[in-house]
Amino acid sequence: MRRRRGGGDTAMKGAALSVLLGVLCVLALPGPGAWAREAPPLREVRLAELPPEARETLALIRKGGPFPYHKDGATFGNFEKHLPAKARGYYREYTVRTPGAKDRGARRIVAGAGAAGDVRNSGEYYYTEDHYRSFKRIRE
Repeated sequence: MRRRRGGGDTAMKGAALSVLLGVLCVLALPGPGAWAREAPPLREVRLAELPPEARETLALIRKGGPFPYHKDGATFGNFEKHLPAKARGYYREYTVRTPGAKDRGARRIVAGAGAAGDVRNSGEYYYTEDHYRSFKRIRE
C-alpha cells in the first residue's frame, strides 16, 4: 500500500504552526504584575500652603462633620492607583469648596483610615485640585 502525501502532511504542519504561534504569544506576554500600575511618587504640600477652603475641610474631617455635601465621606476607590494600594473602603473623599463654582468643583481631600481605622485622626490626608488626576500628601 502506498501512502498518499499532501493532505495529512499539510494538516500536521498547520497544527504544528498553530502550537508554535501559541507558545510565542504566551512568551511575548509581560510577566505577572506587569499590568498592575504602582502609585507614582507623591509630592507633598504643607498644611499652611493649602487653600483656606482645604484647611476648613480638613478641620471638618477631624471633627467628624457635619459636612456640607452629602457625598462627603463616601468611599474613594483609588481606581487610577495614584494613592498607595489599600483595601476597598480604606480611603474616604471630601469636597473642598471652590469659590464661585456652581457644583462641587474639582478639589477634594482624600483621607486614609490609618492603623486605627479612623480618618479623623489618621494623619493620612491627600489633596487634589484636579479631580483625582494628581495628589499631594498633606504634611502638617
